[in-house]
Amino acid sequence: MDNLQKAFSVAAPSIIAELKKRSMEGYYFETCSEMVEKILSMLPENASVAWGGSESFKKCGMLSALQAGSYQLIDRALAKTAEEKREIYGRSVMADAYFMSSNAMTYDGQLINIDGSGNRLACLMHGPKEVYVIVGMNKFVRSVEAGIERTRNLASPANVQRLNYKTPCHETGLCADCLSPGCICSHLVITRRSMIPGRIKVFMVAENLGY
Repeated sequence: MDNLQKAFSVAAPSIIAELKKRSMEGYYFETCSEMVEKILSMLPENASVAWGGSESFKKCGMLSALQAGSYQLIDRALAKTAEEKREIYGRSVMADAYFMSSNAMTYDGQLINIDGSGNRLACLMHGPKEVYVIVGMNKFVRSVEAGIERTRNLASPANVQRLNYKTPCHETGLCADCLSPGCICSHLVITRRSMIPGRIKVFMVAENLGY
C-alpha cells in the first residue's frame, strides 16, 4: 500500500462508525478483489440484481463477477426500445440488490449524488431490497459542500465526456450550471441516513475507482 492508501485505511473505521449512526452499513477493503469476494458471499444465489450507470462498478470487477454467477441480472443495456427500457427500470425498483457508486462521500458518512434521468437515485432512495454502494478512496471529501463541488466540476464533466453529450462542460471541462438538453445534472441528492437500517451498504476500497 502507498501512503495515500495507508491514510485511507486509518480513516476507514471512523467512517464505518459514522455510517452506523446513519443506519447504514460500512465495509472496508484494501483491494477490489477482496471487496468483490465479500459482496458475492452476501448475495443469495438467484437473487435479482440491477445496477445504475457506474464506472466504479465495472472497473472493480463486480459486473463481470455477477455475469459469471447464478443471479437474475436486470440489465438496462439490453433494452431495444423506450418501452423496454421503462419495463427494465420498473423491474430494477423491485430488485433484491441494486448496485451503484457515489459521486462523492463525506468522511462523516453522507452520500452526494447527481443524476440526469434520476433512475439511479430513485433506486437509492426507495425500492430495491438492498443497495450496494461501491466507493473508491478518491471519492471522499470533508463536507457536503466539497462533495457537491466534486460532483459538478469533476464527476459530471468526466461522465459527459464518456457519454459524449453536447453540454457546456463537454467543451470546457467545468460546470456551467446549464439547462441544456444533454444536461446530466437534473437531480442532486444528499443521503444523510437510511430509513431502513442496513438497507444501504457502503463498500469502501483503498483504490481509485470511477470519476
